[in-house]
Amino acid sequence: MLGRAREILAAHPVVDGHNDLPWALRENVRYDLDRLDISGDLTGRLHTDIPRLRSGGVGAQFWSVYVPCRLSGDHAVSATLEQIDAVRALLERYPGDLAPALSADDMERAREQGRIASLMGAEGGHSIDNSLATLRALYILGVRYMTLTHNDNVAWADSATDKPAAGGLSAFGREVVREMNRAGMLVDLSHVAATTMRDALDTSAAPVIFSHSSARAVCDHPRNIPDDVLERLPANGGVAMATFVPKFVLQAAVDWTQRADENLRTNGFDHLDTTPEAMKLHAAFEEANPRPIATPATVADHLDHMREVAGIDHIGIGGDYDGTAFTPAGLDDVAGYPHLIAELLRRGWSEPDLAKLTWRNAVRALRDAESVARHEQARRGPSNATIGELDG
Repeated sequence: MLGRAREILAAHPVVDGHNDLPWALRENVRYDLDRLDISGDLTGRLHTDIPRLRSGGVGAQFWSVYVPCRLSGDHAVSATLEQIDAVRALLERYPGDLAPALSADDMERAREQGRIASLMGAEGGHSIDNSLATLRALYILGVRYMTLTHNDNVAWADSATDKPAAGGLSAFGREVVREMNRAGMLVDLSHVAATTMRDALDTSAAPVIFSHSSARAVCDHPRNIPDDVLERLPANGGVAMATFVPKFVLQAAVDWTQRADENLRTNGFDHLDTTPEAMKLHAAFEEANPRPIATPATVADHLDHMREVAGIDHIGIGGDYDGTAFTPAGLDDVAGYPHLIAELLRRGWSEPDLAKLTWRNAVRALRDAESVARHEQARRGPSNATIGELDG
């Protein structure tokens, strides 16, 4: 099956919705690409490098230009710009392998050239500092989706992992969604509260995506997508991209992670810290408390369910590599996608259905968002609304 999986990926490569390599480069070497040259094998240091992207059958990657919620205001905006600059540096350094992509046509063109289409997604609405003009500037710089929140609420949208405040989207939050539609930027609903998901679906004229989220019915974690939201994706045209993060896909890992996170916090680290010091502490905890291991079958269980509820035209893949401390066995890094495809083949998935999962659905969603943007731009100009005007 693995050989057949590789053949399918050669014809229909993966569009992965979320990879945190830029932040890993910032944290490890402050973007010094001489010290972490991704043209070589960096196994043991990163989840991502070009040889393993090639081996994994990746044809397009949304690089996350994530910044943590502890940065706010101008600091969040400037850090996001630094992340964008890092992606641009990668594209300039590796032009034979990574192709800049701003559109669905660019994605198709890169595949024809044998290069990996490289797009950007901003992870968290704190990156725009409540400014629609900043949102538009990020689009001009190449950002093609924005996750409305990260782990904490923003003033206009509730996160899945924070206490409800806005009740979903505020009036300004709905204006953010409309302005994203007008620009052609995909609305990403990973990380947001279910109330925010529903409000965004009520508001958006363009397909939404979940860049790295799985099914809540299979693993009851607030980061995952409830069935009633999955059921709405066909009418919206959106795509839910299943993640590989064990603590979001395996219930036993959810419970273990809660204890491991508390161990980090007790010892003075943020629970998302992936520095060597934090990882050393994690390793000691794991030695004393072996963690439950997810596998490709775990992820396939989510995809089976998401396919049943949302339909084959509305699912995709978003691994979250280099944004998580742990990965499933067999999906250890970006070379692992063939193992997931092989598992789905064993479950009877056809090549046409796998082609939708890996490539066609994500490309179609971006193309549809571009069409909506053309319509909206012909209908109205840019919004200059402020959060004070709309939310009081």
